[in-house]
Amino acid sequence: LAIGLVGPAIYMIFPVVGPVFAYGPDGGHWATADLWPDTLAPLGTPHAMPFDEITPRNCMPSLHTAWATTLFIHSRKGSRAMRWAGTFWLVATLTATLGFGYHYGADLVAGVVFALTIEATMRSLARGWDRSATRFVAHGTVVFAALLVAYRYLATELAGQPWLFGPLLLLAMGSVILGYVRTMMLWDPEPALVPRPEPQPEPV
Repeated sequence: LAIGLVGPAIYMIFPVVGPVFAYGPDGGHWATADLWPDTLAPLGTPHAMPFDEITPRNCMPSLHTAWATTLFIHSRKGSRAMRWAGTFWLVATLTATLGFGYHYGADLVAGVVFALTIEATMRSLARGWDRSATRFVAHGTVVFAALLVAYRYLATELAGQPWLFGPLLLLAMGSVILGYVRTMMLWDPEPALVPRPEPQPEPV
C-alpha cells in the first residue's frame, strides 16, 4: 500500500514514458522516432517532449519492480513452492517490463532501492525504530535521491559512459540490497539449534 501511495507522487516529479512510447510504435505521432527495439535512440541533451494526455508517465521508479521485489521478500519465509513462485514472479517482471519496452533499466534499479527502503520503513514502524533501522532507511533514502538527481541532471554523462556509470549504478543498488540483508539478519536472527538430549539407559 505504501509503495502505491508514495510511488505516484514521484511520477509527478519525474513524468517519463517508456521507450515503446517515446521511441516506438505505441507512441504514434507523439513518438520522437520509431526506433525501438531495433535501434538505439540518439544521444542528446534531455529535454521535455509533448505527449498525449492518456499515456501514463509511470516509469521512474518502476513500481512493477518494487511490488515484485516486495513479493519476493515476503515469499522467502513460505514453502518451497512459494519461494520458487516469488523468484519466478520477480524474474518475469524484470524481463517483461524491459522486454515490452514499458521501462528503462534505470527504472528497475530505482525500483529495487525504493522497495527495500519502503519495506524497511514499514517494518520499523511496526517493530520500533532503532539504530540499525535509522541507518538503513537513511542509506536507502540517500541512494534513491541520488539516483533521481543523477537521472535528471546527469543523464547525458551517464549515457555517454555506460561502461563506467552502469556498474556504479548497480553497485549503488547492491549496497542497498546488502544493507537490507544485514539489517534483516539483525532483526530476525536464525534460531539457535538446541541439542537434543541423548537417551539415557533405564536403571534395572
